[in-house]
Amino acid sequence: MFKTISLKLLSVLSIAALLSACAPTVTRPDYTAFKKSQPRSILVLPPINETSDVAATYGMLSQMTLPLAESGYYVVPVAVMDETFKQNGLTNAAEIQGVPPAKLREIFGADAALYAKVSQYGSVYQVIDSTTIVTASAKLVDLKAGDVLWQGTGHATGKELGTNVNVGGFGIVGMLVQSAVKQIAHSLTDEAHDVAGLTSRRLLSAGPPNGLLYGPRSPRYGSD
Repeated sequence: MFKTISLKLLSVLSIAALLSACAPTVTRPDYTAFKKSQPRSILVLPPINETSDVAATYGMLSQMTLPLAESGYYVVPVAVMDETFKQNGLTNAAEIQGVPPAKLREIFGADAALYAKVSQYGSVYQVIDSTTIVTASAKLVDLKAGDVLWQGTGHATGKELGTNVNVGGFGIVGMLVQSAVKQIAHSLTDEAHDVAGLTSRRLLSAGPPNGLLYGPRSPRYGSD
C-alpha cells in the first residue's frame, strides 16, 4: 500500500516538474534607464490608429490617463494637450508624435511622453461568433535625453467583460444569428470604449512582471 502511494506521488511530482520545465520563462524588462530618469510627469500623446475604425485614437486616449495616475504619475490633462496641439495646427496623431522630444518638454514641461499605437479596435466577425477586440502598444520616452524607458503591449476582448449576447437553441442558424446580433450590439453600445479601458489597464499599470515602475505619487514608489 505504501509503495503504491509513493509511486503515485512520484508520478505526480514528475508531471509537475515536467510542466514547470515547459512553462515559458518571463523575462523582466531592463529598467536601468527608467530608474536613472525617475520621471514624475507624463505627457500622453494621441495614439497612432492602425485600424479602420476612426474612433480608435480618441477611444483609446480617453482611457490611458487613469492607469498612469493610479501608478503614481502626474499626467498632463488630455484636454490641455489636445487644445495646445490644435492651436499649433497639429491634429494628426502621426504628426504630433513626430514633434521632437525637446520641444514637447519645452511646451508641456513633462519629464516623459507616452507614444502609443492601436493595432486592433472594434467588432470582429468570426462566422459563428463576434466579439470586440482592442490591442495597443506603447513606449515611454524620456523628454530630456530621448531614451526609451519602457515599452509594452496590451490586449483585451469584449468576452472578458461578460457582455456576450446569447441566442442559443437553434444550431448553426442560431449561432449565425447570435454572431450578427452581437456585432450590432457591440456597435450600438460602443463596447470598444470599455474594452479599451481594460486594454489600457493591462498595458499601463505599474508592477511585475513587465509593467511600468511605480511613480513618485504611489505608496509603492521605489519597489520593483
